[in-house]
Amino acid sequence: MLPANLKLTDNPGPYLNLFLQKGDYKKIAVLTDENTLTHCYPLIQPHLPEHAVITINSGEENKTLQTCEQIWVQMTDLAMDRHAVLIVLGGGVLGDMGGFCAATYKRGIDFILLPTTLLAMADASIGGKLGIDFRHFKNHIGLFKEPVLTLIYSEFLKTLPKNELRSGFAEVIKHALISDRTLWNEIRSKSLEEQPWGVLLRHSAGFKSSVVQQDPTEKGLRKILNAGHTIGHALESHFLKTGNRILHGEAVAAGLVAEAFIAKNQKLITDEELGQIATYILKLYGKLEFSEPEYVKIAALCIQDKKNRGNTVLAVLPEGIGKARWDCAISEEDIVGALAFYRTIQI
Repeated sequence: MLPANLKLTDNPGPYLNLFLQKGDYKKIAVLTDENTLTHCYPLIQPHLPEHAVITINSGEENKTLQTCEQIWVQMTDLAMDRHAVLIVLGGGVLGDMGGFCAATYKRGIDFILLPTTLLAMADASIGGKLGIDFRHFKNHIGLFKEPVLTLIYSEFLKTLPKNELRSGFAEVIKHALISDRTLWNEIRSKSLEEQPWGVLLRHSAGFKSSVVQQDPTEKGLRKILNAGHTIGHALESHFLKTGNRILHGEAVAAGLVAEAFIAKNQKLITDEELGQIATYILKLYGKLEFSEPEYVKIAALCIQDKKNRGNTVLAVLPEGIGKARWDCAISEEDIVGALAFYRTIQI
């Protein structure tokens, strides 16, 4: 069962209009980037009461304090008070940053998330994690704060280029790998174009919401949602530092393969299960390109992962397909070996 503030809808406009009327908000602003302003805003604009639009530049490289300042300046110039609401119309980057700006503006105002990418619909918009990157470290500054409403409208997926759809699909794959072996088998039997998005979005939303309700601030169970992210975030940070930005889902996909290799070495999954994971993911995503000398640099970035304790890197590893184990200690040697496996495996 989905929580009260999360709704999947076939027609977001009328529902959003009614919700805003009931909220009696004194000021309404819609936060977009140049892409959602063009492709998604026209689908909801006719249904909104009087409002302002704030537009920023898209991309992970803009998920910074400097962009937050731009947003806060415009919110201030609009004289938004604590009875205002910010509607965030965008993907994971915009949702994380827009929610962060709303949650910290005047010590917090209401915000609504309208995720427009598969990544955001399946994962980033659910669970109240907000934040920005800092000194190239992913989501280094942030907090937990739930939106008053998250409205998932799958028709927005039709506005996405294939690489963005594929990026978001990595989070769907992750959810299946850690929660549902049957769903995993169904997913890997189909191409990206054949996936039943409505079914998969409902599963991801329901599964993640259930985990979050049991562990809102990530003290235990919620850590399983970071599967693929310890090495994935390190890869993402590495490529961000080198100026060769990759999409979040591309990094997570690589992280799922690399961490599955570590799980196999720790006897948590079988050779066959590792083969299933690596074969499907690498056929779909290909490989990120990095050299052997970069292994140690990427491994060092894992030290900054938020799940760590002291200098011990703690990862989430698959425990068979359909389950996961959190707080698994992994060494620099484990990470380097996993990166070597990822880089050299032949599919």
